[in-house]
Amino acid sequence: MNTLSPPDGALPYLMKKVLDRLSSYETLSYTEAREVLLGITGGMVNESQMTAFIAAFMMRPLTPDELSGFRDALLEQVVQPGLPATDAIDIVGTGGDGKHTFNISTLTSFVVAACGYRVIKHGNYGATSVSGSSNVMEYLGYRFTADESVLRRQLDACGICFLHAPLFHPAMRRVATIRKNLGLRTFFNLLGPLTNPAQPAHLLLGVNTLEAARMFHYLLQESPVQYKVIHSLDGYDELSLTGPARIFTPLTQEVVTPETLGFPQLDAGALAGGKEIRTAAAIFMNVLRGEATTAQEQVVIANTAMAIRTLHPTISFADAVAAATEALCSGKALDTFNRTLQIQ
Repeated sequence: MNTLSPPDGALPYLMKKVLDRLSSYETLSYTEAREVLLGITGGMVNESQMTAFIAAFMMRPLTPDELSGFRDALLEQVVQPGLPATDAIDIVGTGGDGKHTFNISTLTSFVVAACGYRVIKHGNYGATSVSGSSNVMEYLGYRFTADESVLRRQLDACGICFLHAPLFHPAMRRVATIRKNLGLRTFFNLLGPLTNPAQPAHLLLGVNTLEAARMFHYLLQESPVQYKVIHSLDGYDELSLTGPARIFTPLTQEVVTPETLGFPQLDAGALAGGKEIRTAAAIFMNVLRGEATTAQEQVVIANTAMAIRTLHPTISFADAVAAATEALCSGKALDTFNRTLQIQ
């Protein structure tokens, strides 16, 4: 099968062949993956076939060709926010690690912005937890928007804006109900970090498996993005400080420990985000207000330092930690968050 471009609306028929191939553990080419996802988001595939297609990739990992094909299909249909992004960073995890941590990457984004850098954060509701970035932002009063003028004012005045994925990926509405009903991690979790509508030139990406980390590293090496892909070896999709972590950059890879970074090793329970959105939101605000536990502050500071070094690799990790600590403990990050809420 050289192409899946369906003559005369024949994609549902071709999907049967695709599903048969996937059930035999065959893989799709870049072109096939792109065209299938375009057909799914374009309404040419019925719900049963969509569910079967998504489920097939829960049984095996994606290949780089499949991931890049799916990514490009979504980017072709994205609503462009019209934001300058050459000096900006996105800070995001793939989710689905089952650790139920508090919103570390979202908090990190505000601290990075408070350090004077520009953050274009791409986020969504949690698919497998109550505290996705969109859940906590909405609970705390942020109003999602695709209005370019509002987003630009937030970015210019506060150094950060938030792109709520459903507003910028309308094609994803066709699979939203299926994802919600499944309540499990799917390949769409892997696509989120790659499909920021603004396509920032820098990316701090947390991944919950080493296999996925290597795939992202392979894929991102072919792009102009300056990145760090972080996988904590005990399964967290961020720098958790609960043990060693492997870090991939365009030119290097290394294993770091909390001690080599200048932090104590943390207990997993110290990162818990609770089982209700109000608990996650309370932790979020406690961190910004300087009322959090030492462990909660340390993990946000460590991830902020990693983001700063993604933007400026020549800055030492110790200097980045100092900048992050000052921005958080001085109240600058809280002020950045409050000012962002006011520009809506």
